[in-house]
Amino acid sequence: MLQSRLFTKTRKDAPKDEVSRNAELLIRGGYIHKEMAGAYAYLPLGLRVLEKIKHIVREEMNRLGGEEISMTTLQRKELWEKTDRWSDEKVDVWFKSALKSGAEVGFGWSHEEPITDMMKNFVSSYRDLPAYVYQFQTKLRNELRAKSGIMRGREFLMKDMYSYTTNPEEHKKFYDSVIEAYLNVFKRVGLGELTRLTFASGGAFTKFSHEFQTILPAGEDTIYVDTKKGIAINKEVLTDEVLSDLGVNRADLVEETAAEVGNIFDFGGVKSEQLGLMYKDEGGKSVPVHLGSYGIGVTRLMGVVVEALSDEKGIVWPKSIAPFRAHLILAVHDDADIKALAHEVYKTLTAEGIEVLFDDRDARAGEKFADADLIGIPSRITVGKKTLESKLYELTDRETGKTSEVSLEHLLQELKD
Repeated sequence: MLQSRLFTKTRKDAPKDEVSRNAELLIRGGYIHKEMAGAYAYLPLGLRVLEKIKHIVREEMNRLGGEEISMTTLQRKELWEKTDRWSDEKVDVWFKSALKSGAEVGFGWSHEEPITDMMKNFVSSYRDLPAYVYQFQTKLRNELRAKSGIMRGREFLMKDMYSYTTNPEEHKKFYDSVIEAYLNVFKRVGLGELTRLTFASGGAFTKFSHEFQTILPAGEDTIYVDTKKGIAINKEVLTDEVLSDLGVNRADLVEETAAEVGNIFDFGGVKSEQLGLMYKDEGGKSVPVHLGSYGIGVTRLMGVVVEALSDEKGIVWPKSIAPFRAHLILAVHDDADIKALAHEVYKTLTAEGIEVLFDDRDARAGEKFADADLIGIPSRITVGKKTLESKLYELTDRETGKTSEVSLEHLLQELKD
């Protein structure tokens, strides 16, 4: 992509009403546009990052045997009434509206009910199980507070997976495999060392659940970590009974502030029984299907990465989800030979399949370097007068700031690796 053709521009300042660092940097870098509190548009650079995250999540879900679907946002009232999750007293984040016919509808904040109801068309026997389905879908939640940028939105992208199994043992095996897959996701997006599997409350879902919490000063949750055992407990369920069940001593716990990036729930057979999703076992007995639910907030994950890995200059993207692998900077504009060399390097890199943002704008070199630091692409390549003379390219690592001069051959090898 040529930066001169990118319709977005970097900004010196974020909107005055924006208080979260992730949104400030993403707005200034041209990744997102703030429509209103808790609702953001994703611009070309931001969409590229989201697609990279989705690709990683999709790979991990497919490895589990997940099949991707796409459900509707509009929700039928009667489904949620069957499970006692329609009233605002039970679920306080509903957005609701009325059709012209007068019928009341909701806008999806989760999808256990409609997907489970749909599965009645495809599951009738134990031979039809297990089944694992997932989707990437925009969720709408009427959050009272929306002050954490894209880390807590009223409109956000989520990956939600649902498992349908015959019994608790089959469910537990899959549940544990999802834990490993989620830990792989967080490792691949650069948050592996900061993210903890956390024992937590089930909220509007179940009595208990597991969360994946990333240690982060800007987080909204408090967790207690036993580093020796690798166990974390959300403050909301930190009781003597829970500590005893987990075999943890309170004195061994370290308090941390964290942000939730994923959660998993075991619904057992309750929801299937409420909605009529039953199967015939080998003896012909009708049994409720065992349901599990597994969520990752994709846009939230993007915000947490920015919060956790940015520095005083701007965003620092991990290579796995950066919008581009390299940021090519044309440092001199009044020399036709240097300009021609920079364009030739751009063609060579892209021909090798390397994703490059080429800053070919008619702007000062210092402005370009500052923008490159803000945008946060992992590798910066500078083409200037020295390059023309030595045929060596200045390669700068965004994370470490380390700069080296390398040949084109070495540059290609480095960026491909």
